[in-house]
Amino acid sequence: GMSKLITKFSNYHLLIIDEWLLHDLTEEDVRFIFELTEKRYDCHSTIFCTQYKPKEWYTRLGGGTMADAILDRIIHNAIWLETGSTNMRKLFSGQ
Repeated sequence: GMSKLITKFSNYHLLIIDEWLLHDLTEEDVRFIFELTEKRYDCHSTIFCTQYKPKEWYTRLGGGTMADAILDRIIHNAIWLETGSTNMRKLFSGQ
């Protein structure tokens, strides 16, 4: 079940989450993300690839206490790399 997935993903030394917050999340999704960020906090690295600016993450995570707790764990010790408005897919495909 869900706890097996959390254990699996929490043990990777590097986890890359692509299309971070692209889709609307259910309460269960948000709880999963909270558990995962809690287990990975201060022991493993995570890369979040997203089209959304960090200031939009709170709302996309549903707002409230759970969103605060998730963001506290993500933002602590974070390194931000902004690519601006460049579409990397177009850049590398020559379009």
